Amino acid sequence: MFRKVLIANRGEIAVRIIRGCHELGIKAVAIYSEADAESLHVRAADEAVCVGPAASSQSYLNIDAIIAAAKSVNAEAIHPGYGFLAENADFARAVAAAGLTFIGPSADAMDLMGSKTSARRVAIEAGVPIVPGTVEALVSFEEAQKTAEKFGYPVMLKAAAGGGGKGMRLVTGSDELRSAFETAKTEAAAAFGDSALYLEKAVERPRHIEIQIFADTHGNVVHLGERECSIQRRHQKVIEECPSPINDADLRRRMGEAAVKIGKTVNYTGAGTIEFLLSDATREFYFLEMNTRLQVEHPVTELVTGFDLVREQFRVAAGEPLSFTQGDVSWVGHAIECRIYAEDPANNFFPSPGKITYLREPAGPGIRIDSGVASFSEVSIHYDPMIAKLAVWGRTRDEAIERLRRALDEYQVAGITTTLPFFREVARDQEFVDGKLDTGFIARFNERRVAIEPAEADLDLAMIAAAIHYSRNQQPVFMQPQVSERRWKAAGRVEGLRRWKRS
Repeated sequence: MFRKVLIANRGEIAVRIIRGCHELGIKAVAIYSEADAESLHVRAADEAVCVGPAASSQSYLNIDAIIAAAKSVNAEAIHPGYGFLAENADFARAVAAAGLTFIGPSADAMDLMGSKTSARRVAIEAGVPIVPGTVEALVSFEEAQKTAEKFGYPVMLKAAAGGGGKGMRLVTGSDELRSAFETAKTEAAAAFGDSALYLEKAVERPRHIEIQIFADTHGNVVHLGERECSIQRRHQKVIEECPSPINDADLRRRMGEAAVKIGKTVNYTGAGTIEFLLSDATREFYFLEMNTRLQVEHPVTELVTGFDLVREQFRVAAGEPLSFTQGDVSWVGHAIECRIYAEDPANNFFPSPGKITYLREPAGPGIRIDSGVASFSEVSIHYDPMIAKLAVWGRTRDEAIERLRRALDEYQVAGITTTLPFFREVARDQEFVDGKLDTGFIARFNERRVAIEPAEADLDLAMIAAAIHYSRNQQPVFMQPQVSERRWKAAGRVEGLRRWKRS
């Protein structure tokens, strides 16, 4: 096993990997930008090295500076976490060229699966169904037009080189295609340095289901079941579950076998995720893409299967076989994760940077917090606004939802606006409770909330005014975050949510 590992990341995932290092007796080295000098991941590490200014292009994306940092502290390996350079094949090659171990898949596998068009060809080779569409990048608008007419509207334009909703446009008719094509190309070029697009037939009201796979250098490839990731804003996941409310043993087996086939086809090693679109009506699934790294939502799989995925990453990277076989994998209970963002849900999830003046995280049975902040942490404008992940486990989905509600009510953050009030309402929404999930869930949820009668909101505002007056004169400071939530619920219904709907 490695003696010292450098973590080429920041925030909650860096803290998570540092904890994994310490459990295995590995010394953990953090990197940080000048803006992150006082960050939690820096304080948690055994050593820390500054790799540049606040801008990520000059720090967390600076390959030369990161490798120089690893060499300066005699690290043997680099763990990329997720985001930043985690799926950058050039980075993986540079790490290997420097005589260090990259804790992840091979650069060749990353190249194959990092391009959405080549990944679709791999799926076809493996015998896994794909969403009908192109398997090569579109060369012109005219080709896009002909292809859209061939498959029929609605269609999706997608960036060939990336994901996360960037360079992606839903096109419902021919009159929208040219504008969507040009916008998607521009956005893809800015986000990934590659403007190439491909086109797929849009699957209406799909579920977004992903399968966690793991492979070692000894030829073993296994899957650890599915995660339901349908609740998304701007094509980015915000709530994930394991298992999916729709899945049964047979569907899990078929999707798991399809994911393993893809892993074997590309000689994959380490942690990876195969993403599928699943038709709720027909239960047919289609390959979407592969993420060649650890996923943000890996905690729900860990809670249900009992396996430590970061520990397995270290084992595989060190040349050891997986500690389990497919027959060892079972799924016990139900887990749900909420990504806690410094964002304003009443203003189209606009980022809300600033200093956290008060923080109280939930605790108790079945509660897990993966956090990258503490009281008085500064949430920077320079990086992704996710500050933590709240994951809960219960014996059943109903119990997990009850526990999620309790944990969200306990969770208090002041100084910045967060998505906590939004999640508190989602956890009590009947469609969510019933498991009626698809990628359009948030849009429908917003429509239901905007439909609340103004009279009810006016009554809430009166109650809030009284509560604020009372809190200022009677209550201690730590009660203020709950008052802020009440204010958001009522005022947001009348004003913020109308702006949200229009946007």
